[in-house]
Amino acid sequence: MTSRSVVCIGLDLAWKATNPTGAAALVDGELAAWTATLGDNDAVVGWVGQWVQAGAGLVIGVDAPLRVPNVTGARRCDVELSQAWGKYRAGAHPANRARLAEQGVIRGEDLVAQLAAAYGVVEEAPPQPGPGRRVVCEVYPHPAHVSLFGLAERLRYKAKAGWDYATRWAGFAAYQAHLAALAEADPPLRGADALLGQTAEGLRGKSLKALEDALDALTCAYVAAYLWRHGPRGAHVYGSVAEGHIVTPRVPPLAGGD
Repeated sequence: MTSRSVVCIGLDLAWKATNPTGAAALVDGELAAWTATLGDNDAVVGWVGQWVQAGAGLVIGVDAPLRVPNVTGARRCDVELSQAWGKYRAGAHPANRARLAEQGVIRGEDLVAQLAAAYGVVEEAPPQPGPGRRVVCEVYPHPAHVSLFGLAERLRYKAKAGWDYATRWAGFAAYQAHLAALAEADPPLRGADALLGQTAEGLRGKSLKALEDALDALTCAYVAAYLWRHGPRGAHVYGSVAEGHIVTPRVPPLAGGD
């Protein structure tokens, strides 16, 4: 097995296990693998396991609620993030147990528990980088895009009322171009040409959704890499681990450090 110093994994976790989940893995900044077809949490944990290596860092960014203590309404982090990013049309969906729980179980909470039991992963906000550390945090692509790409508002690639396929295809092209430009960022994103070169135009239904999930997973993986590279000074945390949290990249990071 090739030695790794850090693996950054992004999970575009479907809120229901019956829907496919996207995943991407960056090994020392290089896109090593991606998929848009993972199933239940056992499948997700198994996929993550292939990247776990003794002595190597592991940071996982998950686009899904990882802790939901409230029965109704919205978490504090959802409200805070929406207040900060609403003007960019990048607010959060309200998460609560009445909406998300299946037989009393929140999928993200169960995933964190499984990752902790299987690989010793710790939920942290913000992640604290360090040799051999294994951490997971909740992230959200839309404000990350605005921050990382310097956008005036969120990208228009999702299936939304009023956004026809032509609008979405253009949104996908812009999305891929912005991700490609991260090759010159700090940290750089490398090895993503095959995924970023896929053409969205003409795709519909499940095929377009699969590309969406893969790109969002790559965003989550890059956010994980950014947080690992810059540490707490490169993070803005909404909420807390105990109450539920969302971490967004702070661009540029706060002064200080290397």
